Amino acid sequence: MSKFYRNVKIVKTVTRNRSESVISSPSFCPHVEELSAAKPYSEIPGPKPIPILGNTWRLLPIIGQYDISDVAKLSKLFYKEYGKIVKLSGLVGRPDLLFIYDANEIEKIYRQEGPTPFRPSMPCLVRYKSVVRKQFFGDLAGVVGVHGEPWREFRSKVQKPILQIQTVKKYIQPIETVTTDFIQRMMEMKNDAEEMPADFDNEIHKWALECIGRVSLDVRLGCLDPNLPADSEPQKIIEAAKYALRNVALLELKFPFWRYIPTPLWTKYVENMDYFVKICMKHIDAAMERLKSKTVTNENDLSLVERILANEPDPKTAYILALDLILVGIDTISMAVCSILYQLATRPEQQEKLYRELKRVMPDPNTPLNTKLLDQMDFLKAFVKEVLRAYSTVIGNGRTLQQDTIIHGYKIPKGIQVVFPTLVTGSMEEFVSQPDEFIPERWLKKSDDYKIHPFASLPYGYGARMCLGRRFADLEIQVLLAKLIRSYKLEYHHEPLEYKVTFMYAPDGELRFKVIKRKE
Repeated sequence: MSKFYRNVKIVKTVTRNRSESVISSPSFCPHVEELSAAKPYSEIPGPKPIPILGNTWRLLPIIGQYDISDVAKLSKLFYKEYGKIVKLSGLVGRPDLLFIYDANEIEKIYRQEGPTPFRPSMPCLVRYKSVVRKQFFGDLAGVVGVHGEPWREFRSKVQKPILQIQTVKKYIQPIETVTTDFIQRMMEMKNDAEEMPADFDNEIHKWALECIGRVSLDVRLGCLDPNLPADSEPQKIIEAAKYALRNVALLELKFPFWRYIPTPLWTKYVENMDYFVKICMKHIDAAMERLKSKTVTNENDLSLVERILANEPDPKTAYILALDLILVGIDTISMAVCSILYQLATRPEQQEKLYRELKRVMPDPNTPLNTKLLDQMDFLKAFVKEVLRAYSTVIGNGRTLQQDTIIHGYKIPKGIQVVFPTLVTGSMEEFVSQPDEFIPERWLKKSDDYKIHPFASLPYGYGARMCLGRRFADLEIQVLLAKLIRSYKLEYHHEPLEYKVTFMYAPDGELRFKVIKRKE
């Protein structure tokens, strides 16, 4: 046994009793009398399908009624036209979609699900993992696009080092180092007007990828190199991941010919995924090689991959987890940061309030961050939560029902995909006080002036299938805001940006922030 594994076994002893429990409850089975008394599924309001084309025609270009490129507007339109429960049936090649605009019903569904809930997610990715590249993924398909017992088994192997708060906080220093380099890079890319370049969102993607590489693989990928060429590997990883995620709606909601023949879109999707896996695996393999000769004397020196290998000897587990983290983490964290920075830049009074909090917590802006300091940044965390409520980066969550269920008085059959439109429910007056007002204070513990239903805004989901990387996402965002706003002021002096859905919901346009050094 190598020195690495002998030393890592210490961590097993330290962390064994600190695992985070997964919220689950017994599955719900309505009484026969309740089911018989419920209104039939056929009576649920929604767009009426036509023979053969169903409702799929509504999503097609030119002849279609709905713009599939803006799922956020579509979700709001359904609520406005049909109410709190809307059925979109007749989608060729896929189950019905049932939209639920009621936080109470959403809570009931979440709390009644069992230990292996099914989350409808990216059948195109499922096909890629289970069919196209089955030889590589095999029985370890990861946590993204996987369901049932295979999902539960894989997640149980990897969730401890990712979800334990104390373990996550050990990565404050590595993330701060990357973030400090990123802020320095920002200063180098400012123009004469002290503004960020038009493609600043791509620079944020580079920061996110650099953080993921450092945390999961203990490697600096070089994303922040000022001389990084446009066709560099880090840039290609970003583009491949973005392509794979941002074409999900096109693959899933239009005619799914790709399931039967290799359409141009599907062919390009597979090519991008292949490149993504190939390049990521090169870096993951290199990390594995380093482990063979690495001597660990401090638990803080372990990457996520190393922590998993300490408990799971099959290196394939670490491979697949790292791939999932990189694939999903780059775009989701980046788009959330784009939105948060835009809201800060266009809300100077609240940015000033955040600055005053940071100055109080860190009188010296060069103070290294730690758990104690981050725990005092209440307004920072409240501001982030309010952005994710009012401009939810994830426009919705969902479940595939595993049994007949009653929702809003209707009998819903097993197999229906239920959608929880967080972007809408988080802005409904019934569940949120003054929903049209941007009020970070509503999230402060000492505030009793504002109500918010706990299931109205769930940007990371809930329960057993809550986002696995949420703690790292929160940490990376908090570190970036703390370092940036403590020393710099953000301004935005251009036309207001509209929000649009790519894969995530974020400002659409050039983030030409003016970044001004603070005097103290």
